[in-house]
Amino acid sequence: MEIQLTPIRIGDLFYGFSNSEEEGVFGYGGKLNIRPKYQREFVYSEKQQKAVIESIRKDFPLNVMYWVENEDGTYELLDGQQRTMSICEFLSGNFIVDWNGTLKSGVNLTPDELQKFKDYQLMVYICRNGSDSEKLDWFRTINIAGEKLTDQEIRNAVYAGPFVTEAKKKFSKTGCVAYKIGSDYMTGSPIRQDYLETAISWLNNGEIEKYMAEHQHDTNADDLWLYFQNVMSWVKAKFPKKRKEMKQVAWGEIYNKYKDAKLDANELEANVARLMKDSDVQKRSGIYWYVLDDDEHHLGIRAFDDNIKRSVYEQQLGVCKICGKHFEIEQMEADHITPWVEGGRTIEANCQMLCRDCNRRKSKK
Repeated sequence: MEIQLTPIRIGDLFYGFSNSEEEGVFGYGGKLNIRPKYQREFVYSEKQQKAVIESIRKDFPLNVMYWVENEDGTYELLDGQQRTMSICEFLSGNFIVDWNGTLKSGVNLTPDELQKFKDYQLMVYICRNGSDSEKLDWFRTINIAGEKLTDQEIRNAVYAGPFVTEAKKKFSKTGCVAYKIGSDYMTGSPIRQDYLETAISWLNNGEIEKYMAEHQHDTNADDLWLYFQNVMSWVKAKFPKKRKEMKQVAWGEIYNKYKDAKLDANELEANVARLMKDSDVQKRSGIYWYVLDDDEHHLGIRAFDDNIKRSVYEQQLGVCKICGKHFEIEQMEADHITPWVEGGRTIEANCQMLCRDCNRRKSKK
């Protein structure tokens, strides 16, 4: 893989600039795809845009940018989209800045101001050739400044193709259809690729890159979209009452395991509601797993605090309730006399101090 540092004049970058919702965003005489299919939407604030222009006006250096050269000699902008868009939108007259005490956009600059601005040189690393693994490694290494690319945005760059293009239509736009049906059950932002990343991870058991490599040249993303719809439909059918804790649940993993199980939605809801009111349950998002597999580890059951441990230890005179031997408090552990699952509470009256060996043997029964 070849990586070359190349100075690019702003005037050359802006030449042929076009910004179309349908056709995309291009510059550098039409040879640079400023917003490739894998890129996010424009996210810079007005303050950030103006800071870019101010840096150029004062001839301060901007962070380097990264382009990828395609086989046909065209380029795709990997990192630096926000700065590039700020420059081109300013020159197009789409926002104004304080230019030495006068409010100006690119179309209001004097000829000498405009020439100086266009002669500013951007430092661009251009990547040519390279395998998918080399590109992934390079993209992650250079992703250290500015509006950082997320892991999924990097994957979108490496595995760019018709699959990414079609998948982003459903999963990666503000107000996209995936957001409309899944926002009550997921965290993250579609434009930062969180929805796309999560859906692929659910579908392919966490092996996102493998799935994208295998489907890079698919002409559609129908299988992924159908799977995602099925997950959301199943959740809504089995857990119809919406709660904020549902956003923290890996619903695809639950769906993969229990989609064919015979489950009563009313019974599930009754159990969820009961556990939501239990003060000993510290991780309420884990309730949705627990009502399916009865594994208390999902719940983060509240532990006895140090005051209770000390009080019970003193009452027992430091003697383990099972083996009858004496231990220092650091060698003992607090245990529920009546297990939580049987209604036992995390209170002093339900606490006993056991040596570590006895507590572990008891826990395994």
